[in-house]
Amino acid sequence: MKLRVGIVGLGSQWESRHLPALRMLADRYEVRGLCEQVAHRARKAAAEVGAVSVDGFRALCARDDIDAILYLADQWYGATPILAACDHGKAIYSAISLPLAADEAALLRRRVDESGIAFMAELPRRHAPATVRLKELIATRLGPPRLLFCHRRIPLSGGPATAPARDRDSEARDLMELVDWCRYVTGVEPTSVVAVRHAEAPGADLDDYRMMSLDFSAGGTPGDGPLAQISCGYYMPRGWEEAVGFRPPAALQVACERGIAFIDLPSQLVWFDTAGRHQEELDTDRPVGERMLLQFHRAVTSLVRNVSGLDDTLRAMDIVRAAATSQAEGRRVALDGGGGVPG
Repeated sequence: MKLRVGIVGLGSQWESRHLPALRMLADRYEVRGLCEQVAHRARKAAAEVGAVSVDGFRALCARDDIDAILYLADQWYGATPILAACDHGKAIYSAISLPLAADEAALLRRRVDESGIAFMAELPRRHAPATVRLKELIATRLGPPRLLFCHRRIPLSGGPATAPARDRDSEARDLMELVDWCRYVTGVEPTSVVAVRHAEAPGADLDDYRMMSLDFSAGGTPGDGPLAQISCGYYMPRGWEEAVGFRPPAALQVACERGIAFIDLPSQLVWFDTAGRHQEELDTDRPVGERMLLQFHRAVTSLVRNVSGLDDTLRAMDIVRAAATSQAEGRRVALDGGGGVPG
């Protein structure tokens, strides 16, 4: 079955991820309409995929010849296009960061539930070839994870015009993506979090470093289960190209019961066990963009309703909010089973 889709926003990943994936999956997807704030870019992209440029996401969601919406860049719309798709019963593939505020997240979850649509949040780290292979190794050769070190070094400024502005919300979203990655790799839920921050300058609102420690101890006693250290650094000016690329840490380092693995996204994996070093280049695997759109196609065409990634994303946001409480109050914060911070 070929899905007829409308696209809202193009974003920074359009040329490198989404457009190539749609071209490779032309037997499964047909783009009918496209909505983009920059008119010239909208006309150019629509011509590339054989679609029409539509004025406004509401008009796009209301079209009868569209089955699903690919929401690829929010462009200040926030979650509004998702709510519009719910109103018209259109499935949603969301590449944007969902609302961080607890009340907005609850509203979104309720509207998606009430509409009965299929919903998929884009979580590229989960679908990266290196992550997929790591999960296989954990199940077969390396054993359960014990320690995880997840790092991201983000240049401060000078990004492309399509890059979102850096603010408190964008910093929280960076951490949310890493939290979800660690939850996925361990396969269990964290029970507590401790977090710290370092401001760019005394009294500054933005940080140049944020770190959290997630404890996955099943019994609630810190140290009895896997432990993940997650950090985001914003201290490196983008103009320092040589410094930005100098000895970057592995995106994810995982120490398991029978070995250790190092991941550099999307497709580089080096792991060690008693037999020595193993290096795998997974460039021949299906790209991340194709993997995610294939999963979305299955979710929409399946007889079983799927809201893949929505609960996981909202759970990760709950944990980031708990981390903010931890750094503000200088204490470990326990996480309840539903992901909220106990009152």
